[in-house]
Amino acid sequence: MVTLWRTCMRFVACALIMPLLASPALASETASEARQKEVARRGAQVMPFSLARTLHVFAKTPNGGVQQVIAKDKSDGEQIGLIREHLTTIAGEFARGDFSAPEKIHGRDMPGLEELENAKPGQLKIEYKELPDGGQIAYSTDNPELIHALHQWFDAQLADHAAYAMPGHGGHQMDGR
Repeated sequence: MVTLWRTCMRFVACALIMPLLASPALASETASEARQKEVARRGAQVMPFSLARTLHVFAKTPNGGVQQVIAKDKSDGEQIGLIREHLTTIAGEFARGDFSAPEKIHGRDMPGLEELENAKPGQLKIEYKELPDGGQIAYSTDNPELIHALHQWFDAQLADHAAYAMPGHGGHQMDGR
């Protein structure tokens, strides 16, 4: 009976807390204009697609998160192709523990980055999926420290990309326009 009660209480606690964790109001503050410009400059050297013609969506989930990059114009085949190419490449790198691409854009002290780089093989599951207007990478783990690191990492990207990014909800396809 005690085990059933504990399970119910955990479920209730998660049901109450998880919507708050995904709330845009709790995302980190927007980076300064100078920082955003520097990140955009560095990003252009790493990401082949146009920030102005795309949107980054970061959705925190209970076991990690989903990162989407979508073309603002669904008929922009050039940007969609570049998004898919880039996300396919970095998903493979991330699966091998190589987070050098976001480090080049956001810097070595990016929140959550060190923990993600130090994850043991198999601790962090990375899955790329093609979307009609871009692509996504889903990150999942059972490790609470890595979940926290992913959420910090998403917040840092939201802050740095500001006008080119938005928080998502649960990893569902978002209509960011």
